[in-house]
Amino acid sequence: MAFEGLSEKLNTVFKRLKGRGKLSEADVKEAMREVRMALLEADVSYKVAKDFIAKVSERAVGEEVLASLTPAQQVIKIVNEELIALMGNENSKINIPAKPPCIIMMCGLQGSGKTTHSAKLAKHFKDAGKRPLLVGCDVYRPAAINQLQVVGEKAGVKVFEMGQINPVTIAKEAVKHAKDHGNDIVILDTAGRLHIDEALMNELKEIKSVTEPDEIMLVVDAMTGQDAVNVAKSFDEALGIDSVLMSKLDSDTRGGAALSVLAVTGKPIKFVGMGEKLDDFEQFHPQRMASRILGMGDVLTLIERAQTAVDEDDAKKLAARLKENTFGMDDLLDQMRQIKKMGSLKQIIGMLPGVAGKINEDDIDESQFGRLEAMILSMTKAEREKPSIINPSRKRRIAAGSGTTVADVNRLLKQFEQMQKMMKQMGVIGKNAKGKRNKLRLPPGFMNNMGGMKF
Repeated sequence: MAFEGLSEKLNTVFKRLKGRGKLSEADVKEAMREVRMALLEADVSYKVAKDFIAKVSERAVGEEVLASLTPAQQVIKIVNEELIALMGNENSKINIPAKPPCIIMMCGLQGSGKTTHSAKLAKHFKDAGKRPLLVGCDVYRPAAINQLQVVGEKAGVKVFEMGQINPVTIAKEAVKHAKDHGNDIVILDTAGRLHIDEALMNELKEIKSVTEPDEIMLVVDAMTGQDAVNVAKSFDEALGIDSVLMSKLDSDTRGGAALSVLAVTGKPIKFVGMGEKLDDFEQFHPQRMASRILGMGDVLTLIERAQTAVDEDDAKKLAARLKENTFGMDDLLDQMRQIKKMGSLKQIIGMLPGVAGKINEDDIDESQFGRLEAMILSMTKAEREKPSIINPSRKRRIAAGSGTTVADVNRLLKQFEQMQKMMKQMGVIGKNAKGKRNKLRLPPGFMNNMGGMKF
């Protein structure tokens, strides 16, 4: 989970502050020393960490904060604001020119995930109603163009390629093709190269010269920490980049690169890769990322993912079934599959306010979805529609058919019963006889037993 280590350490510091009630200047300074250590351990640049602590300390030791009724909350608020400022106060978008096409040149080191993320970016624009064109300019890496064609097909985006000829010529002809065929976004997938490779860097400069890109986007691997920041700085000095796309952020438990890149290079992070699938791709929102780091969740991103994953017609059908109180196992299976589309459970839990940082990753069993699915698919149509008919002999058959145990089937049935109770409560939300609003109460142990948590 992104920033897991940093989040855990910061939450420990803030918990200690909250427990002290009224704070002294010494308490704040001690907390800031721990925050600085947490940042350095997260592989944040020393200068960035030092400047960050200086700014927070200056604001946090003020009379207004220390005399506040909730000084710890005030300190957390300041840290949150400074984290946002560190990563950029607002999401930086790609400047699309009034006259198409918008040309985006992707560059980066070998192995940074450039080709895959070029396809992710193309799919992002396609989903937004654009007509992107992927261009295979990597003529050096074996099967690079084939890889682009494969991911391009998965993304539903056309790939322009001319084989193993001069990449400068390919890029030039691709722009002409885009103008002739109505493509409003052109994404140039250039070859991975070291920033010290003068010949290949000159090639990038030539591509830049003939295509005049609107955006030069550097793809860096978040897992490389400060090396990613140094690479960004070097590429910017040699080529002049406009933005950074950070791949594998979901696997980077430290997060130092994401926190340092803007401060060191002056170039914003505009997109992040959050997994292996083409949909595991997000615009970088500093405010939302700061909330995740501090364990406050990220509801907006969760809502956006839900909107993408949930089919409107299916949602209407489900609403009708809930109203009629005919929610069955097939409906549960559909809901599980839609949750899977939103990303891994670790990612989803990280976006839930009040939950992030409080659940151990070891307690999240991603394979549980598969077992639940197998049990439901081992049921007959009648059993899925009316689980109450499932007797002991049927349980044994379902367990045998799904490779699980009778105890697992019993747990599933119990969880389903809890869900039905919850659905009934949702159906009667409104005002009661006394004119007060009914509260939705989750069944006891619901969060511990549903959604892939270990039994």
